[in-house]
Amino acid sequence: MSQADLIARIAAYWDEHIHDLSITTYPVGTPGFFRQLNEYRYDKLKYLPRLVDFNGYKGKNLLEVGCGVGIDLVRFARGGANVTGIDLSKTAIDLACKNFEQSEQNADLRVMNGESMKFADNTFDLVYAHGVLQYTADAQKMIVEIHRVLKPGGEAIMMVYNKQSWLNLMRKVTKVPLEHEDAPVLRKFSIRELIQLLQLFQDYRIVPERFPVKTRLHFGWKAFLFNNVFIGAFNLMPVSWIRRFGWHLLTFAVK
Repeated sequence: MSQADLIARIAAYWDEHIHDLSITTYPVGTPGFFRQLNEYRYDKLKYLPRLVDFNGYKGKNLLEVGCGVGIDLVRFARGGANVTGIDLSKTAIDLACKNFEQSEQNADLRVMNGESMKFADNTFDLVYAHGVLQYTADAQKMIVEIHRVLKPGGEAIMMVYNKQSWLNLMRKVTKVPLEHEDAPVLRKFSIRELIQLLQLFQDYRIVPERFPVKTRLHFGWKAFLFNNVFIGAFNLMPVSWIRRFGWHLLTFAVK
């Protein structure tokens, strides 16, 4: 399969698979729909507002690669950033436009491939790509593009899935598939592999995060054991033991 064909397959997949859609009860595109996605995201990812300062980029030019329906990007806009969002999926961009309209915020939202961006060099103060590199055709190519469009001294905040994590182990033991495991591309990274991707940057910091929270996506006896036994036992372990097994590897890199 050619690279162009793979990119087209990825775009088609995300046109039909809105992230976290299964937890919503409101019609797609309504205020209730976006509210539920927002509440679920920050319940599942409690670490995000703690580690990412959504209010810290006032007046800065900020790009989100793979912005989806714009849940995080709206937060940056509310914090005063001049935001741009791109996504391969036209469905995602159309919904992001509705989200921004209903939130009464402004954004430049475009259908665009993050591996081949139509922006000049040294354009953005921050590039944000949370949960995108693992689904793209060529993660290294996207990293090169992120680095290119950043201003000297600019920051990239990126998240990939940790190959050596508690969730990856549980998936293998329980045979319960990961969310979006059927995507055309789903790659997990070890910390060592992630470091190899970051060599263009002058400095970087990797923070393993996303530890167990109760699932709303699964039901039955496996979900009962996960929610009522595993989470409690996991959280009793010393942080020093579990830190490197976080499902998300959150990276802060400086050009």
